[in-house]
Amino acid sequence: MSESISRSLQEVVGEKTYSVWVEMLRELVPDGRTHRLSVVVAGMLHHSLDIAIKENRGYYTEEKNSVAMSLIDAGEAGYPEYIKELIHDLVDRLFRDASVSYQRVSKRGDHYSIADETYNEFASWYDYPWD
Repeated sequence: MSESISRSLQEVVGEKTYSVWVEMLRELVPDGRTHRLSVVVAGMLHHSLDIAIKENRGYYTEEKNSVAMSLIDAGEAGYPEYIKELIHDLVDRLFRDASVSYQRVSKRGDHYSIADETYNEFASWYDYPWD
């Protein structure tokens, strides 16, 4: 098993919070709308990022490939494509643990992804049109 497969948000948020998130996704994803689910998962990622920053107290003493550092780097990235590179394994693991897929197909046969929309929401979390 490679290092990236074993990484999980649970390392940052703890077993209790992570298990709640897994159960939430298990219930919400099958009938949920992508534009709503992506905001929920982006919120989970931002909560994880806040914990990672607080635990590091701004010193960033984590190992380069740790979950905490990947979240911190993703928070500073700004581009959904780069965010995906940094934390996709964490999102993939979250959905796998919930036994649901983030891959979808529209009625017209177009493929799309809750995960990709999550990275867009994560990147634009603090972008408000009225600011």
